[in-house]
Amino acid sequence: MNLPKNLKNYLAFTFQPALIGITVAILIILIVPEISFNNRKVSVIEIEKLVNDKVQEKLSEHMSYSNAVAAAAPSVVNIYSLNDSNNRTLKTSLGSGVIMQTNGIIVTNFHVIKDALKIKVLLHDGRESPADVIGWDEEIDLAILQINLNSLTAIRSGDPSKASVGDIVLAIGNPRGIGQAVTQGIISAIGINGLRLNVLENFIQTDAAINEGSSGGALVDLTGKLIGINTASLNGNGASGIGFAIPVDEVVKVTSDIIKYGRVIRGWLGIGADLVTITRSKRTEVGSNLGFIISEIISDSPAAKAGLQTGDIILSIDGNPIINPEQSISQIINVAPGQPVLLKILSGDNITQLTVYSGDRALKR
Repeated sequence: MNLPKNLKNYLAFTFQPALIGITVAILIILIVPEISFNNRKVSVIEIEKLVNDKVQEKLSEHMSYSNAVAAAAPSVVNIYSLNDSNNRTLKTSLGSGVIMQTNGIIVTNFHVIKDALKIKVLLHDGRESPADVIGWDEEIDLAILQINLNSLTAIRSGDPSKASVGDIVLAIGNPRGIGQAVTQGIISAIGINGLRLNVLENFIQTDAAINEGSSGGALVDLTGKLIGINTASLNGNGASGIGFAIPVDEVVKVTSDIIKYGRVIRGWLGIGADLVTITRSKRTEVGSNLGFIISEIISDSPAAKAGLQTGDIILSIDGNPIINPEQSISQIINVAPGQPVLLKILSGDNITQLTVYSGDRALKR
């Protein structure tokens, strides 16, 4: 495995003295049960404690997140949202953003720039620029801006699918244009939904503080790679210290679609459904514990064209069993319009498979 040079040096500098200290301690323990120290006998336990204390002291001296911050900070910006009030232009909302591409593409939260008359961006190096709104996705609370400046530093994207509960993360924002605000914490949960903060939710949850004005900022790993866009905090709502970020893979898709198509491309079937528990007498037969009972079918929708009926129960989607509404919605919207979706259906007492060709969620109305 090829490690970056600075990481190799860090590991060697940090752990080599620790390893030597532990080795020496073990030899002492094996050879001499107790030794003289300052004219008194020192027990093996005292020696072990002394070595451990020195090791911890050495580790804490050199434990720093400065490299991660240095890598990510130039890509995090402050966003001024300006509105008109009584014939005056006032700064009515502030937030943060992240430079995704060197051509000036910036991602922030939609709620940061919503209803803004003018938008300006303040960079880490002190430069300022007006920003154009390229597009937004209100369902996931993202907006895409663009500025016209040279020598921009685009953040590196990480892989949120490899993120695990307990991983150390940093939340970086520029809430009021006074400089970077960096907080540290861990990932406390992944795949969070059902909060009703957005229409579509699949949050990374963290206890790294997302301060007021840091919405739209970066959640990064210890290499400075972006794993999410900070979007909300439950501070003051009976859950202090809990924050949420939109995974970077979803951010990249939204950004790419808006730049390429002017909107986000998502699948759609055109049904309303409620989660139901399959009766015990049917579970063995259908092979499922949960399902979606169809309560509504929109006229001329993909579901209507495929012959689905109200009262039908969806048991699986493309072979994946029903677990919760958010996961199934996510699965459907990730099917490109025009592509087939295979549904396993319980219709009355009959189990059938039905292919529905996905529609375009953006054009559903």
